[in-house]
Amino acid sequence: MKDIRLYAHHGVLPQERIVGAYFVVNVSVEVDFSMALGTDDLDGTISYADIFDLVRREMEVPSNLLEHVAGRIGKAILANFDAATAVDIELLKENPPIGADRGEAGVSVRLLR
Repeated sequence: MKDIRLYAHHGVLPQERIVGAYFVVNVSVEVDFSMALGTDDLDGTISYADIFDLVRREMEVPSNLLEHVAGRIGKAILANFDAATAVDIELLKENPPIGADRGEAGVSVRLLR
């Protein structure tokens, strides 16, 4: 899933946690979906709607560090979807408080089962 844009309250500075900001989440989940290729059955893969719901829930939990949020999302995907063998998360904060006008700052993590 690419470019999931959510409003959340992550950041080290108190103002970031109070005011919040927009974040963009990109999620890639490795899964053997060979069964779905032949059966056209959702049971042979992972629903992207379920992935989205999990990302949204984790983004609602305020954190200081983007690393922590991204790691939490990846761990939750691996814990909730047995078919997932690896997860790549990119988490970007839009217009971070660094004195620039616009731009993004963020992290990328890869977690393996």
